[in-house]
Amino acid sequence: MTDLLIIIFRTVFLYILILIILRIMGKREVGELGVIDVVVFIIMAEVAAFALDSPDKKLITSILPMLVLLIIQVISSYFSLKSKKFRDVVDGEPTLIIRHGQILEQEMRKQRYNLDDLFQQLREQQIGSVHEVSFAYLEPSGNLSVFKHDDVQPVLSLISDGVIQSKHLALIGKTDEWLKKELMNLGINDADKIFYCSFESNELKFQLKKLYQ
Repeated sequence: MTDLLIIIFRTVFLYILILIILRIMGKREVGELGVIDVVVFIIMAEVAAFALDSPDKKLITSILPMLVLLIIQVISSYFSLKSKKFRDVVDGEPTLIIRHGQILEQEMRKQRYNLDDLFQQLREQQIGSVHEVSFAYLEPSGNLSVFKHDDVQPVLSLISDGVIQSKHLALIGKTDEWLKKELMNLGINDADKIFYCSFESNELKFQLKKLYQ
């Protein structure tokens, strides 16, 4: 009977504790979770299960790992906010899968993403043919973002958090040297000063970091 009461108490306590932790972490939709988020959830679930399966063990042995996981997640979120490179390493980048109706086979192989997955996600968005698609990006979350030919086309960031996005420049037929020259013409001699930059309507649009505004 005592063990049963302990399990009931721990279940309620852990439920409230995990709920508080998730609120602090500021979780998004499940489909938008990053790699670190998923790892934290899996370990947290294992720790909670251990606390319920072993009522003879002190509860602090389960609470402490959860608090450590919370600290890890908060720290990783901070670095993700501050560093584009850290975000790319941890969460990955969107991958261009379809360009002007052509499936990019090599990119699909890199992501271990097959045609069945592609066509399923296209059907889910009521798109019957890849030839209707102007651009399709496989997001780090696994979702497929699709733009049809008559849609407003995606605008790629050329600079994000001060980091030049060479892959995006290549997609629009430009180079790092071209971007740096254009920025010099606008009085910007260091890309690190720029928070966000894009190329729209044949002109560069950018926003400086708050420190340089």
